[in-house]
Amino acid sequence: MPMFHDEFEQASGLCYLNHAAVAPWPKRASEAVARFAKENVLLGARDYPDWMAKEQHLRERLQRLTNAPSTDDIALVKNTSEALSFVAFGLSWQTGEQIVISDEEFPSNRIVWEALADQGVEVIQVSLKGDDPEGALLAACGPQVRLLAISAVQFATGLRLDLARLGQGCRERGVLFCIDAIQQLGALPFDVQAYQCDFAMADGHKWMLGPEGLGVFYCRAELRPQLKLNQYGWHMLEHMGDYTRTHWEPAHSARRFECGSPNMLGAVALEASLSLLEEVGIGQVAAAIEERVHWLSTGLLAIPGVRLHSPLDAGKRAGIVSFSIDGVENTEVHQRLKAAQVVCIPRGPGVRFSPHFYTERRVIDATLAMVRKIAER
Repeated sequence: MPMFHDEFEQASGLCYLNHAAVAPWPKRASEAVARFAKENVLLGARDYPDWMAKEQHLRERLQRLTNAPSTDDIALVKNTSEALSFVAFGLSWQTGEQIVISDEEFPSNRIVWEALADQGVEVIQVSLKGDDPEGALLAACGPQVRLLAISAVQFATGLRLDLARLGQGCRERGVLFCIDAIQQLGALPFDVQAYQCDFAMADGHKWMLGPEGLGVFYCRAELRPQLKLNQYGWHMLEHMGDYTRTHWEPAHSARRFECGSPNMLGAVALEASLSLLEEVGIGQVAAAIEERVHWLSTGLLAIPGVRLHSPLDAGKRAGIVSFSIDGVENTEVHQRLKAAQVVCIPRGPGVRFSPHFYTERRVIDATLAMVRKIAER
């Protein structure tokens, strides 16, 4: 399949393996932003209705990417943390209720729940180290558990969980299911209906190849009215644009979570980036990422002294490969890779590589050669 390499005009010699942190934009996103900026210079907001149409196209793309039942289920948010906060501080909690998370969560999906301690809510952290992490998470969902919040893919090790199994287990137990999808959405197929999740959220600046400052929040329709709103403004009203109306109510759609003026610049960029993922096809994207993860994993394992911290089972991994080198600190490995123009980052037990669908084999080979050089010292 075409890899759209011409969409990624990266600096000569650069080995970009950091999509699990912040991804480069494709060329079409840069061009879309440049056109938008020029329009602002020449015309200001004369064609604002066209901007709103572009925002609607973005909602439609996000609906398809998540398989949400409707664009009404999609809110455009600043980031994953904001969406998690909508859930944590939107639900009404009772003293003694519990929330289950893993012990490997990124701070965004831990701190927000721990912040409910003053309401008498307890957070239970479950180890994912065993042979059946999904079973361990569900076993922790006792009668006091109100919600299970989990990352689809763990940020440090790249462990991917069986979300359909977790969703079914939550339904059987009457537990709400919240997915931090940031390390899966845009890299692998994602299906809120198959997962039976109540909430899902992700930033656009990782696997979706968009800018920072714009993400997606999916909220199941039946639960939207149950989330207490903590932000108010003109954009979240049912009759948005009727500025003289004195009686108001929040929008019935997920737009109720968007209190003020939209990030139109971000919407223009993210809509363009998602158009690329749609052209490639998310199934093809996932297959290409798996191929590159396999190249990296097998190559790293062939280097003496290298330890792999990510799953070897293709069904348990996404786009993240974490490794360390015996006798060499992760910070030193990272600094030496950085000096060689390999863009990656230390996370958790190792240094994290995260290729995307377009990453060329030469980038993988050059990176592995540098790792071997570091390991040989």
